[in-house]
Amino acid sequence: MSDKRQVGFATHITAGGIAGMAEALACQPLDTIKVRMQLSKSGLRPGTKPRGFIATGAQIVQRETPLALYKGLGAVLSGIVPKMAIRFASFETYKSSLADKSTGKTRTGMVFIAGLGAGITEAVMVVTPMEVVKIRLQAQQHSLADPLEIPRYRNAAHAVYTIIREEGFSALYRGVSLTALRQATNQGANFTAYQEIKKFALRTQELTELPSYQHMIIGLISGAMGPFSNAPIDTIKTRLQKATAVPGESALSRITKIAAEMWRQEGFRSFYKGITPRVLRVAPGQAIVFAVYERVRKGIELLQANPDEQETYSE
Repeated sequence: MSDKRQVGFATHITAGGIAGMAEALACQPLDTIKVRMQLSKSGLRPGTKPRGFIATGAQIVQRETPLALYKGLGAVLSGIVPKMAIRFASFETYKSSLADKSTGKTRTGMVFIAGLGAGITEAVMVVTPMEVVKIRLQAQQHSLADPLEIPRYRNAAHAVYTIIREEGFSALYRGVSLTALRQATNQGANFTAYQEIKKFALRTQELTELPSYQHMIIGLISGAMGPFSNAPIDTIKTRLQKATAVPGESALSRITKIAAEMWRQEGFRSFYKGITPRVLRVAPGQAIVFAVYERVRKGIELLQANPDEQETYSE
């Protein structure tokens, strides 16, 4: 039994890390556009409209060069391996502990709870500091083509150093409650939908293993559910993490103040700013993650496990 768990842990780290890197490299430009849209105050003047998805991307490329779409990538890549390892390993741990002791199976409701737990775990351990650094880098509107235009944060490591020096270590955990809430709802919906649709596809086709393109389709569907359910949380979180702390102001009062200003100055639609690039990033990102994860996991298990061993990522 211990050997089986050891193989599973190594599988989560390797497959999850490779899947996460593939997702980050493919989807980072969409995330940068999303952050800029969420931070934008365009459309406030009478007779003007908020800048859209394509216009925001075109403005970044025109003003800052195409490489600017990858601002914050270093922060993402440095955190993606532990993030994905923690996500899949914690999900499997929670799911196993919530399984029926007599049958070993986990009910759908318990799968959702395991997903919530995995989301909170990754938010506290990795995602929140990674997001704070990433958003600070993405918010800088400097041209990468002009060497004389020096940004406040030169790279991810410099951003971490500057934030800690000027604002304290706790600044890296600004918005942790909102990040945990966002990640929990994301992963609860994501894992539950993925596993249920995957089980249905296996049953209806009478297969033991799905082809990669079907893993991608299922991941695309499951990945799209989170952004629509928690877009306001993500927008408020982005603005909170971009801003510097005000002495004496609590996290709750800052969140309330940001939400109130958005409602008063920009209206209800401001809470859904960046939803288009976010869905276009998260849904294909999850398609890539699950397809790569399943493929790498299967390859590792074929190399390491004996033929009679059950797959670690249970249905």
